[in-house]
Amino acid sequence: MTARKPATPRSKPAAKSARTQRSGPSPRGGRSSRRQAEPSEAKPKRQRRTSEVAHEQILDAAEKRLESAGPGGIRLQQLADDIGVSHSTILHHFGSREALVKAVVTRALDGLQQKLVTAFSSEAFGPEDGQAVFRQIMATLGDRGHARLMAWLALEGRNEGDPAEMLRALAQLMHGRRVEITGRVVPLEDTLFVTILGGLALFAEGVMGDGMFQSAGLGGDASARARFHDWFLKLIDQHLHGPGLIDPP
Repeated sequence: MTARKPATPRSKPAAKSARTQRSGPSPRGGRSSRRQAEPSEAKPKRQRRTSEVAHEQILDAAEKRLESAGPGGIRLQQLADDIGVSHSTILHHFGSREALVKAVVTRALDGLQQKLVTAFSSEAFGPEDGQAVFRQIMATLGDRGHARLMAWLALEGRNEGDPAEMLRALAQLMHGRRVEITGRVVPLEDTLFVTILGGLALFAEGVMGDGMFQSAGLGGDASARARFHDWFLKLIDQHLHGPGLIDPP
């Protein structure tokens, strides 16, 4: 009886490599199936800064927002993103949005008052200097939007007044120059009323802008604003060089 040969063991199929098992079927074109994250909009990196620097940078950013978008453009989170600080940092410096708005107005008016005081205190102050002062006021109230911001605060009942009495301080400087140049005895109140008139006119123009000239039928006249400014300056100059409208005591 012939002995059977032992059966040859069948070879097992080679195991798939771990790499093949993990990777699975390759996507079309051999590209990775993972989507690459789209780059997000770059924001300013936060950096260490002193409290004073951060305070001024927040005000600067608020000024830019005011000039480009008006009072409604001053939003705390947007300001924080603009300069690379947290929302809580702005609250730490100003407490609230309303307090920040007031700080923006106060800084602008303080800077304007310093420029006006310097101009009126100059011994060489002349008509051309008056025009330069006029343009500075209009740039602050109108072009940079502070008149609208002041109007918004007043309408919201958040206007705390002007403890420094800016208009009176300017009127006193103007009155001193008026008496010195004309030699007339004129009541201070006459110069003060002229100052108030100028402030109201400039404030109204800063709030209304071109709407005032459109209402007067001058909307299509590109030079109307400049002519009005020249006329208004001459009006004030003639009054200040005259006897005034209030009799001396």
